[in-house]
Amino acid sequence: MSILVDENTRVVVQGITGGHGSFHTKQMIEYGTKVVAGAVPGKGGGRFEDRVPVFDTVAEAVEQEGANASIIFVPAPFAADAICEASDAGVALVVCITEGIPALDMVKVRAYVRAKGTRLVGPNTPGVITPGACKMGIQAGWIHKPGGIGVISRSGTLTYEAVYQLTQRGIGQSTCLGLGGDPVLGTDFTEAIRMFNEDGETEGMVLIGEIGGREEEKAAAYIREHVDKPVVAFIAGRTAPAGVRMGHAGAIIAGGKGKAEDKIRALDAVGVRVSPSPAEIGVTMEDALARR
Repeated sequence: MSILVDENTRVVVQGITGGHGSFHTKQMIEYGTKVVAGAVPGKGGGRFEDRVPVFDTVAEAVEQEGANASIIFVPAPFAADAICEASDAGVALVVCITEGIPALDMVKVRAYVRAKGTRLVGPNTPGVITPGACKMGIQAGWIHKPGGIGVISRSGTLTYEAVYQLTQRGIGQSTCLGLGGDPVLGTDFTEAIRMFNEDGETEGMVLIGEIGGREEEKAAAYIREHVDKPVVAFIAGRTAPAGVRMGHAGAIIAGGKGKAEDKIRALDAVGVRVSPSPAEIGVTMEDALARR
């Protein structure tokens, strides 16, 4: 099984005619994702690649093509409104690839979409992929393999590294979820872990965290109380100095909180096997599965 997306997911692409949107839409279609519509204000009535209808609004895509998920490639100044538009149209899942959305905007947007029951992934995320079924994002689909390991990550590039290592060892993935690298996210570690934990065919999880915030510590507390499946983690940024942003907007140690060692200690205390380096994520998961 999987979480969030599968072979029945019907995707509308907001920003389908832009450079990034058009490039990655082609990749998603080639992977087998059911891209049923695009939404670009003022360009309704056209078709993308002579096959995908383009509408002025997401609501039209939902009504006429049955879209139930949206992926957003809209520039940052308009992305917050695009998320709210998709939520207003009734789509169940919104994946926002866009980075650089102001944190204050995202605080308001997150509250808005949650009140409407929409699941938001991102922003600043590589997306979500259920191998062999649906790719909503910018991932390299060929490195993924269908299987039973759920992957949850704050880092796009480390996600690809972890997935490649798993696949090389014959360990498939149920769904791979990029949470995003911004300070305010639609879905956090604990929510993603809960979804994977409730999926009967997900056999274990890989968590890829980084410095900044307290989400990994909160996830550790949830794992202690609810999770019996094997969990492997890697925390990036062990050598990062305090007060310096490292890569992502959310990756910053401030006020003495968000240090890598605090996260590692919390995860280790609840039985999560913490990989000492990104190069050992795959073998650590392999060992964890062997010891079940």
